[in-house]
Amino acid sequence: MKKLLFSLGVIIFAMAFAGSARAEILAMANYESKTPESLKALKLSGTQEREEGIAIFDIDPTSETFGDILMTIPLPADLVAHHIFYDRTMTKAYVTALGKGELRVIDMTKMPYRMKVIDVSQCKVGEDVIFNEDNTTWYLTCMGSANVVVGDVKTDEITATISVPGTYPHGLAINTAIDRVLVTNTIKPDLTSPGDTLTVIEASTNKVLGSLNMSNKKDGVAGEGPVEILPAPNANPPIFYATNMTGGSLWTATWNESKKDFDTAEVYNFAASKKGFPLEMYFNKTGDRLYVTVAQPGELYIFDTTDIAKPKMMKVLPTGEGAHHVALTKDGQYAFVQNALLNLPGMSDGSVTVIDLKEEKVVSSFDTFKELGFNPNCIVLLPEWNDFGGH
Repeated sequence: MKKLLFSLGVIIFAMAFAGSARAEILAMANYESKTPESLKALKLSGTQEREEGIAIFDIDPTSETFGDILMTIPLPADLVAHHIFYDRTMTKAYVTALGKGELRVIDMTKMPYRMKVIDVSQCKVGEDVIFNEDNTTWYLTCMGSANVVVGDVKTDEITATISVPGTYPHGLAINTAIDRVLVTNTIKPDLTSPGDTLTVIEASTNKVLGSLNMSNKKDGVAGEGPVEILPAPNANPPIFYATNMTGGSLWTATWNESKKDFDTAEVYNFAASKKGFPLEMYFNKTGDRLYVTVAQPGELYIFDTTDIAKPKMMKVLPTGEGAHHVALTKDGQYAFVQNALLNLPGMSDGSVTVIDLKEEKVVSSFDTFKELGFNPNCIVLLPEWNDFGGH
């Protein structure tokens, strides 16, 4: 099995290359070794010690170095790095971890990149990091310890820990105009006992106010597993979209000013067409398109959201098994879909699919990580090219 190499020379080369060239689009992805079962299923031979790291690579399908890894940053092999999130200035990148109570922060303003480690020992199975609108506060969801850690963006000091007992926090969204934070109750870390609710928190006080039902089942547990939540841009009243991972559906939570609470509704059912595990969501700049990844069989759904409360499914594009995160370019030209979810069987292809958003078609893909025996677990573009996609 091939191995990635890390050296000061590679970093210096990457610095010069990124600073002088303009033809490429550079991306960042954290990666981990595939399981032996995944390697066998994909007919990849060889064995290797477990590796984790962050790779910087060229993702421009028109570039001569398309798919080439320019540099890597090694990570502890037992970290199980999960997601990468930029603060709103894109001067910091926060890397969450499933395996350790640690949150890593990369200073994106200095090359070589500097990384610090924040001790978040109260956080087991760290998932998402979300920032409030003025970029003063970050929130880290902890799916294995039923809490949300709150920190100061400037100092990265922890300012509060919000306890949400009996839940599995994963996705989070905030709207300070209505003084609300919503947190998805997803699933146990062993992928059993999916939840059915969103937790409602008062943003100004960190007080838990209650929960919202994200299931059509009136009694008992439906096991919908709401996983990600995203505010709809410029919606009045405020609307949040949520994906039900195990239930296979797309829901909205719409602010009801008269009762100071939300009305929830299912707006699309993926399971009806035997599609499973809807995950991440992104909006285009104008807010009239919503992109949703579905891990099984691996697709990107495109919705018309001209009527923000009633999305209309327009098109489905094939990606790879485990379609998960998407990186969008600032000019609205490309979407890059990272195809791997937690090394799960049938959802760990390891490729990256390139989609032309203006043509709404797949134009390319590359298997660099896959051929090296790795899964990319998250993908973002470097700040020069990256669009937040509504996040």
